[in-house]
Amino acid sequence: MRHSRASLRFILITVFVDMLGIGLMLPVLPSLVGELAGSPDLQSYWYGALMVTFGITQFLAMPLLGALSDRFGRRPILLLSIFGLGSAYLISATTDSLLILLLSRVLSGATSASFTVANAYVADITTPAERSKGFGAIGAAFGLGFIVGPALGGILASDDLRLPFWIASAMALLNGLYGWFVLPESLSVERRRPLKLSQANPFGALKHLKGLQGVGLLIVVYSLILLAQWILQTTWVLYTSFRFQWQPADNGMALCLVGLMAVLAQGVFMGSLLQRFGEQKLAMMAMTSAMLASIGYGLIDQSWMLYLLITANILSFTASPALQGIISKAAHESEQGLTQGALNSIASLMTVIAPLIGTPLLGMVSTLPADDWRLGSTFFVSAGLQFMAILLARRHFRAAPSFA
Repeated sequence: MRHSRASLRFILITVFVDMLGIGLMLPVLPSLVGELAGSPDLQSYWYGALMVTFGITQFLAMPLLGALSDRFGRRPILLLSIFGLGSAYLISATTDSLLILLLSRVLSGATSASFTVANAYVADITTPAERSKGFGAIGAAFGLGFIVGPALGGILASDDLRLPFWIASAMALLNGLYGWFVLPESLSVERRRPLKLSQANPFGALKHLKGLQGVGLLIVVYSLILLAQWILQTTWVLYTSFRFQWQPADNGMALCLVGLMAVLAQGVFMGSLLQRFGEQKLAMMAMTSAMLASIGYGLIDQSWMLYLLITANILSFTASPALQGIISKAAHESEQGLTQGALNSIASLMTVIAPLIGTPLLGMVSTLPADDWRLGSTFFVSAGLQFMAILLARRHFRAAPSFA
């Protein structure tokens, strides 16, 4: 038990440090691109290219890392990813070339896919009954990094634009050294499986998910709630500036509150919620909360109400770990890496698709008066996706066996 707890602590630290590094860069990467590009139009072009490159690379790398960890063990793949991410930050801190910066985003996208291996590690060291709680703890570490990272990055960049990249690199490399000495292997040799290239890619991995007994529509449900979430996130800042004339500081406070709610829901309340409601009922309640909150975001006409809705919507942050727990139970112990890689590939794909839906839609209504309800169209689309997810989940839970 002490062994498992110590391992879980390291995994949570790793996820926190990874997300903290990403958060450190969020407020400064656009400025760094602008410094290297020299003009606003080139800045927009290159920044968009960096974001898309990162998302696509994650999408491609996540099932590969998961499958490699099923074959060679979690420890070597996780440590390799941590050191690779630290190297990517180091390249970003030192380069004066946009092309090299783009290549560093390829490296960081591939190695930040370590979230896949972290999830598989947690699946190894937890019982099926505790798995959703473990995934919730990872989500809490993720949210905590999201709270601290952007704020700290903005402070550090006030003196030196590249300082956040140096700090992110140092933290990742130190964390890798720490893991080198303390992290045990969680996947025994007899539980490992041969590497199949037909599955170590996003499409093969998704086919693997489709073949899991009793999962079925839950893959679609999981995809829909992530797409709804990312449409909301990718349009939030523009929406609040159009409707409420919010400045970066206002959005910073709101995003910190979002991170805080995620930490509380997944890290503090997840265990008791699962014990009281179970995974299926909790997932349904969480999706319903998210749907209602999205409608509220689009309809309210006072900015202070956003903070109220974010707080009231705390339950929504339990949907993903609850669904992950259900799906994980359907997979064999030797396929947890592949399964988690496939789920994380879906998440990465949604980060690419969401802006293609949300930003053009918001652009169509951006010239409307600030009090026009149609400005909230992207949130209504998110609510519609959540509603579809609720219907499909209800149908699935009525027909499929439970893996409790």
